[in-house]
Amino acid sequence: MALPIKYSVRSLGVRWKSTLLAMIGIGLVVAVFVGLLSMASGFRLALRASGSAQNALVLQKGAMSELGSSFTAAAGNWLSHDPRIAQDRDGTPLLSPELVAVVALPKTGAGELTNVGIRGVTAAAFKVRAGVTIVEGRRAQPGLFEIIVGRQAQNRIRGLDVGSRISLMKREFEVVGVFSAEGSSFESEIWGDFDAMASAFNRAGTENSLTVRLANPSVLPSLDRDLQANLQYPLEATGERQYYEDQAGPLSRFLIGLAVFVAAVMGIGAVFAAMNTMYAIIANRTREVGTLRAVGFSRSAILMAFMCEGLLLALAGGGLGCVLSLLTDGLTASTTTASMSEIAFAFRVTVADLGYGLLFSAAMGVLGSFLPAVRAARLPIISALRQA
Repeated sequence: MALPIKYSVRSLGVRWKSTLLAMIGIGLVVAVFVGLLSMASGFRLALRASGSAQNALVLQKGAMSELGSSFTAAAGNWLSHDPRIAQDRDGTPLLSPELVAVVALPKTGAGELTNVGIRGVTAAAFKVRAGVTIVEGRRAQPGLFEIIVGRQAQNRIRGLDVGSRISLMKREFEVVGVFSAEGSSFESEIWGDFDAMASAFNRAGTENSLTVRLANPSVLPSLDRDLQANLQYPLEATGERQYYEDQAGPLSRFLIGLAVFVAAVMGIGAVFAAMNTMYAIIANRTREVGTLRAVGFSRSAILMAFMCEGLLLALAGGGLGCVLSLLTDGLTASTTTASMSEIAFAFRVTVADLGYGLLFSAAMGVLGSFLPAVRAARLPIISALRQA
């Protein structure tokens, strides 16, 4: 005969003080665990949002990032005639040649230097990336030393207000606009006219990357094979979204590993705390356990009842921790990517992160209650009834 679940629930309510303390302890551990997972999720989502499933990123063959890629403008002109590249309404290929560089600029407040990504673009960049919109000011004019800055870059870099001037490679550029990019990594960059950037960075006639809109995403493998087989212009094509996900990979894995490590260390302490709580509860309920055994409840029923009690306690703490972790959603942080530029991103508490938090709390509850539950199940009926 099994004990009803309401017995375990009622037992937790009767001993509400010890229940509350255990819930808070488990909740804090889960909140830290989910908070670290949300950091990894936010970074991964920010880079994923930088790419479109319809776009491909073309780099020099063998290059690991845009910064490490360089090829002649003639290669870009040759690729623009490929029929697999989508065209605008007027028949213009949707292909964006881009220059990429990194400069050190002072942060807001402390003034310490940080790496900022610089991107030279043409008008085509706004066609292949529909999510990039001007939220203040206007676009940079072709041929002029003007720049537009991402919202995140404006927030963390000194002197990027519209109308201000900033020196890049000994050239003075005027900030004429601020843009948003749906929370992607582009919001941490500074964009300027392609030709003006090529002049300032002494890169006339070269490109770092080509972002192309494919007529059909399914042609990407064949396009990549043909580019790599070309001996005159050795290039390679990667799905834009895949490229940015790969850029996020190492740091994302590190953050997840850190979350697991911190959770394991704190979780061990939480398990022992839950175990001590359960031992204390059982010590005060020996007569109750004896009575249950005397009226016919089996040892397995006692074992399951106390494990159920520990599990409910842990899940309640896990729920509290998940609620607390929501306070981190939207917080911003920054990190350096493989291209050596710093990007800002927001913490994102996902449904999966909350699910992992509840699973983690359930594991703590099972581990913390197993040995005390075994002890309760093994209590002899006579000795249990004799204890006060």
